[in-house]
Amino acid sequence: MTTRKPRTKAAATTAVVPAAPASPAVPASFPAATTEFVKPRNPLDLRFQAAVAHVTMSVSPVSVLLALVDWAGHFAGSPGKQLELQRLAQEQARRLAEYAATLALARPDCPALPCVEPPARDRRFAAAEWNHWPFNLMHQSFLLAEEWWQAATTGISGVSAHHEQVISFIARQLLDVLSPGNYLPTNPLVLQRTFAAGGLNLLRGLNNAIEDLVGLATGSPPSGAEAFLVGRDVAVTPGKVVLRTPLMELIQYSPTTEKVRPEPVLIVPAWIMKYYILDLSPHNSLIKYLVGEGYTVFCISWKNPGREEAALGMEDYLELGFFAALDAIEAIVPGSKVHATGYCLGGTLLAIANAAMARDGDARLASMTLFCAQTDFTEPGELALFIDEGEVSLLEAQMQETGYLSAGQMAGAFQLLRSYDLMWSRMVGEYLMGERAPMNDLMAWNADTTRMPARMHSEYLRQLFLNDALSEGRYRVGGRPVSLTDIHTPSFCVATFSDHVAPWRSVHKLHYLTTAELHFVLTSGGHNAGIVSEPGRSHRYFQALERPAGGNYIPPDEWLTLAPRHEGSWWPEWSTWLAAHSGSPVAPPPMGADGYPPLADAPGSYVLEK
Repeated sequence: MTTRKPRTKAAATTAVVPAAPASPAVPASFPAATTEFVKPRNPLDLRFQAAVAHVTMSVSPVSVLLALVDWAGHFAGSPGKQLELQRLAQEQARRLAEYAATLALARPDCPALPCVEPPARDRRFAAAEWNHWPFNLMHQSFLLAEEWWQAATTGISGVSAHHEQVISFIARQLLDVLSPGNYLPTNPLVLQRTFAAGGLNLLRGLNNAIEDLVGLATGSPPSGAEAFLVGRDVAVTPGKVVLRTPLMELIQYSPTTEKVRPEPVLIVPAWIMKYYILDLSPHNSLIKYLVGEGYTVFCISWKNPGREEAALGMEDYLELGFFAALDAIEAIVPGSKVHATGYCLGGTLLAIANAAMARDGDARLASMTLFCAQTDFTEPGELALFIDEGEVSLLEAQMQETGYLSAGQMAGAFQLLRSYDLMWSRMVGEYLMGERAPMNDLMAWNADTTRMPARMHSEYLRQLFLNDALSEGRYRVGGRPVSLTDIHTPSFCVATFSDHVAPWRSVHKLHYLTTAELHFVLTSGGHNAGIVSEPGRSHRYFQALERPAGGNYIPPDEWLTLAPRHEGSWWPEWSTWLAAHSGSPVAPPPMGADGYPPLADAPGSYVLEK
């Protein structure tokens, strides 16, 4: 294969998905693209490791043990570090004793100064009630313990960076369990609420806990999610499904302006989540906003894979997903280039596709936009804690038994990364305070989970996270390597300040992987809320800076100082950039075309699959 030929419509719609065999070991083998990274495995080993994964919730005990041995062994051989920690403990004891003495003598008009300040953005003890005796002493003691364990698990000579991060993470998780804010007798806010409500808050909390346990056992959505029904309350932008493949439905949205830009927009969402995060309620739908700005918008809605899709890999997501959609758009809007947009894993897929198209001389893209998408995986953030050879091998064994990665496994990892925000604060609020957080569209979408095929996820973890094959020019498409340096498409890239999935400094690395024109935006918020940032929303801001084609590399810290800050949503910034890379408005194209007739109303059927 020397050049990639566009898929025909028939090939895209009639492709046969390999069926999973009756044996629990699916898929039986890995695709050619990953054989250089995968060793043959004994079926008995796979079954045993899958059983271990069930017991350990997919956490490799060997990986944890190796990290512990690495840390403990080097700590034992570091007498200087041990003396430092002894001195730190003594200094902390002195500070705490002085603080306790100050508390005994403090007056209401002259409160005692804390002996340790909480980390930046730490909201756990921000309430004024934590400054009252004895809760002030409790939370200060806890913060000192966190400070000591942070020093004890870091900075030990000889410990690998990955093992240091794992041990530090484990220490933080164990300390989080012991936080005084998590328990009734040691949380002043909960005590106040209990006395004021006569204990009714605890009864409501018990009822909330029972509801959650029943929902977990039955797979029911969380309370309040019924107010955000797909196709009725969310994902309601009018459109038609114009293509259906075994992996996706392509939605073409109905125009709302008399004229549109000649270059359509194709959105490639991540299949780790459902597409309608970009088409939530009408007031915060990015798709509705783009249509209103005069763009013809197409969006991929991925199928929620099950056991039958276990053998599908990254190449299938390229061919049956992105390239099939591109072929359909070429038929519906002939002669026009496409503004391709990818979100998270969909953005990584788009970058791979763009590199393959550049290699093969396929010039159908007018621009490339990436939302929170990594292309270099050498520093992927705390998610890397769950990704090493031992973890991936254990996960592969479990996936070969089930055929997919479950939504619960993914959700558990993300909850651990933000244990206070996603677990402890929620449990305190709902089970001790007795208050249900009001459901909103983004929360309902987050509970509408998806799965990932076993083969695809194995390829993704091994080729990108473990081996960083994409940024190093070793990732193969159609049997041949692709290089991001071949991309010369004007690019718009969005990262978010508080992203635990794709840290903004990791996203920023696109600057040295391509010399194309690059308009980089860093916006407030996290991986999801930072993208769903409609105009008019309060407390939103972003920084933006454009590097011209062939321009010099700007390191991330320098970028922060150079990029001007703007208040409000980044959406208009993107719309303005798209307009500058588009032609003069023309009459809207038809809905569908010969060979691509409308099959159903948006949002289609794949998005409804559970």
